[in-house]
Order: sequence, then C-alpha cells, then structure tokens
Amino acid sequence: MIRRPPRSTQSRSSAASDVYKRQVEAYGSRKLFGFHDVLTLSYPQAVENIHRAFLETGVDVIETNTFRSNRLTLAEVQLADQVVSLNRAAAQLSRRLANEYSRSDQPRFVAGSMGPTGKLPSSSDPELSKITFDELSEVYREQALGLIQGGVDLLLLETSQDILEVKAAIFGIQKAFADTGRVLPIQVQITMDTSGHMLLGTDISAALTILSSMPIDVLGLNCSTGPEHMREPIRYLSQASPLPIVAIPNAGLPINVNGEAVYPLQPEPFADSMLEFVQRFHVNVVGGCCGTTPQHLKLLVDTLKQNNSYKISFHHSVPPPALASAIQSVSMKQEPPPLLIGERCNAQGSRDFKRLLLAEDYDGILSVARQQVDNGAHALDISVAVTERTDEAQLMTNVIHTLTAAGIPAPLVIDTTEPSVMEAALKIAPGRCLLNSTHLEGGKSKAEAVFKLAKTYNAAVILLTIDEEGMAKTAQRKLAIAQRLYKIAVDEFQLQPQDLVFDCLTFTLASGDPELANSAIETIEGIRLIKQNLPGVFTSLGVSNLSFGLAKAARPILNSVFLYHCLQAGLDMAIVNPAQ
Repeated sequence: MIRRPPRSTQSRSSAASDVYKRQVEAYGSRKLFGFHDVLTLSYPQAVENIHRAFLETGVDVIETNTFRSNRLTLAEVQLADQVVSLNRAAAQLSRRLANEYSRSDQPRFVAGSMGPTGKLPSSSDPELSKITFDELSEVYREQALGLIQGGVDLLLLETSQDILEVKAAIFGIQKAFADTGRVLPIQVQITMDTSGHMLLGTDISAALTILSSMPIDVLGLNCSTGPEHMREPIRYLSQASPLPIVAIPNAGLPINVNGEAVYPLQPEPFADSMLEFVQRFHVNVVGGCCGTTPQHLKLLVDTLKQNNSYKISFHHSVPPPALASAIQSVSMKQEPPPLLIGERCNAQGSRDFKRLLLAEDYDGILSVARQQVDNGAHALDISVAVTERTDEAQLMTNVIHTLTAAGIPAPLVIDTTEPSVMEAALKIAPGRCLLNSTHLEGGKSKAEAVFKLAKTYNAAVILLTIDEEGMAKTAQRKLAIAQRLYKIAVDEFQLQPQDLVFDCLTFTLASGDPELANSAIETIEGIRLIKQNLPGVFTSLGVSNLSFGLAKAARPILNSVFLYHCLQAGLDMAIVNPAQ
C-alpha cells in the first residue's frame, strides 16, 4: 500500500517546486540556473533591487554584476560570444542607478567587477596552468572593453588568487584603454587565506613588490576571511604601500550550517573593525564582501561619519627596493651585504647545469636551484643559451615554470642577451625579476629595448659598463658609461635609480696582459665612483671572473679577498656560488 503524504507536506513540496520553477525562469533556463551574472539580461529587476538596497545605505560605490563575466567562465554556460554585450549591459544598469542616487555632495560611482578566470597559470597543475600570459591578457581585455563601453568609473580586479593572472589582467586592461581611448583607475584586490598567503603561496610583501610599480591605482584585499585575519597584511600595507589601500572583508569566516555557508560576523563588530582599519592603518577604501548585508554597510557608513573618518588623507610610503619570487619579497639591499645571486643555473658557467638542460631533466634543474637556496642564495641567475639548441625562449620558460610551480622562494635573474627571451621569461615569471643584462656595445637600441621591458613588466636591470669601444678598463671610463646608461634609463624610460644595478665588470688576472694588471683595483674604484655619483643605484659583480684560468685551489681564496674589498667600496650584489 502506498501512503499519500499529509496535505501540509504536499503543500510545502508543491510550494518549493513552484519557487524552483520561478527561479529557473528568472535565469532563463535550467543550464543557467545559479549563474548569477546572467540575471543582468534575464531578470535585471533582481540586480537593480540589490543595487538599490546598497545605495540606500549611503555607500559611494557599487559593483557591476560581472564577477564571472569573462570568456573562460561564460564558455562553461555556452555564453562566450556574449562577453562584451553582457558586461556592457551590466555596467549600463549600474551606471543608471549610480546616476539616480548621485548628489552634489555625494556622487556615486560604478566599479567594473572582474573576478578570476578559474585558471592558475603559476600552478603545477597541467590543466589549470594550461594558458599563456597573452591568452589571459586577451580574456581580460575583452571583459574590460564591455565594462568601459557601459560607463564604469573604475575597473576592479577582485578575489585574485594567482599573482601572474593579476599581471596578465593588468596588461589586458591597458590594451582595452588603448582600444577605447579611455583610461580609468584600476583597483586590485587579492585574496588571502588565514595564514596570510594567496592560493599559490604569495605573501603580502611579494604581492606589493610585484604590483606596486605596475599601472594600478589602489591595492588591497577582499573576500576569503573576515577582518581579523586581514589585519596583519593590511598593517603591512599601511607601512609599506606607495598606493592607497583597500580592505573588503567577508562577514567573518563562513560556517557550514546544514550544508549552507553562514557568515557569523554581525554588523556592529564588522563596522568597528573597519573603523580601526581606517584610523589605525590608513585604509582608504572599505566595504563588504561575502556575507555582508545592507545592514552591515549602513552601520559602516554611519560609523565612519560619526567618527569623522569619512574623508581621510592618503598615507604615503615608499617601499624599499626589492625583488620577488612568486612566494616572497627579497630586499635588494641586504644587511650585511651583498645580495647573493646563485650562479649554478647557468648553462654558460656550469657543465652540470648544461647537461641537465640538454637532457630536459627538470627535476635535476630543480634540485640545483634548491641546493643554491639552501646554501644561502638570495636570488638565482638563470641562463639557458646553448649552441646545441635554438629554442632559448622555450627553454627559459620551461625552467622558470618548473621553479615557480615548485615554490622556489628566490627571485629570478633572467640572464640572456636577447630581449625577446627576456620578454618570454617575464610573461611566465610571477615575481619581480632582475634582467641580466644590457649595455651600449652596439649603441642605444638594445639597451632601449631592455629598458622598455623593465618599465612595462616592473623589472630591475643589470647594466654592464660596456660601450661602442668595448669593456671599460679604468674606473673613470666605467663611471662615464654608467652615467650614460643612467640618463637613458631614468630620463627617457622613467625607471627609478633603485631599478638599476651597475656591473663594473672585471677581467681575469690570468690573462698575462700588462694592461690588465690593475684591473681588479680599477673595478673596485669603479664601484666606489658609481655609488658616489649615482645615488640610489645598486652595483653587482660576477666575482669569480677575476680568477678564471687560475689554479682551482687558489680561486676561492682570491675571490673571497676580492669580494671583501668590493664590499668596502659599496658593492651590493655578487654573482657567486653560494656554497663557496
């Protein structure tokens, strides 16, 4: 016998079924159900109601309903051909409401929301990392184009989880600016877990070093955690960031209640935490992410106004010059000096590394890199040019991706004579790199190409004291060439002095050439003159070149004595085998 459910149960079941049908209808189809971005087209009233609820609280900025409206994510629901139209429509809807609520004493603004694509180009996962820098850049260019056409006031890269994707997104946005002829502010919000790291391990110091000199206007955090776990990275930014700071936390860490995420932080403690961020950490932009309601935002607005914190000044800081891996930042000014650049991942100087490279033994290459870091290297020199192969750019990207995906904490020094290889490396390396190197041997053209890359990708550059007449042999000639390179880099390409690392070069004492008998002394004096006459720049040296060709037992001793005197003259960095 089949029992019929009680009528009340039948009614509840029927009601739930009706609600579900209406929800599906709102999204337009069953396959789109739950894909909130499509509501802009299928049920714009729902989006409008949410915008109005937050505008009524007094917020200054609303976000477009486009967090997932990029080509890769829209392809999952067969809407990849509607990227521009969907973003444009969402921006127009938000623009209309922002204009409606704007007053002379409180204009309202629209932020074009651009979330992650779901790809992780820095990761070791072969599927998630299966996308190029240029492909990601194009994905974000296309989305930005629609948002700009729809009338947003700024572009918001939010909930970012892979720092390399952030870099690609910034490039894509710049291309959209060029396409439209309109330049808008860019606000970048990375997301970190409770330990203070992005999904692939990037800490806040690395994120700041990588992004602060790129063409963005605001930097900070959103999502993932509540205010409590944001406090330390926000504190760090307050001390080190040259950019305005944003903090958009969740309403606490979510709790699983009957299969649903519940955000426990109530409006009052949320508003109190945001007030602290503004007053203590000089945060310039605050708001709410997951779990925050109009009640949270209303109390936040009122709290800031009551405490005279609604209009705040910008606390400017200048971060120390640094390089960065995908994991951490490393100061270019080590105390005590020098910054040690490990030289063993160099196919020109290490037979073992060359053998591993030609065999494409990337596990072996990774082992060499780890040994150098374990022995004290602050950064790793990567050189893969070999006469047996013509694909230097591919080898370089393979090595860099291997080191990055494995979480090698040392920043990378890209050692090549070819600007095209440098650019390929910069597109695969998440961190802030040092380009090794450029000079004036063939005139200005190659140096200009390298300086352009450094400016575009936020890299530092090693500059060799070589001009059309060859390697400088005297201290005065080394200074003269350095001054000439400095003028091009700073005056023509707007690089900062701290982006420049001058290598005074040295000749081997084994040459037997009387003209080079004092070459080591000239190098030491050249370092001293450059540090005295070009304030703010750094100096480096391949120390072991001095003893090339001499007895194996004598080389480490001679190199150490030479390094000591170079340090006394002001040497900042040394390319060495850290084990010696």
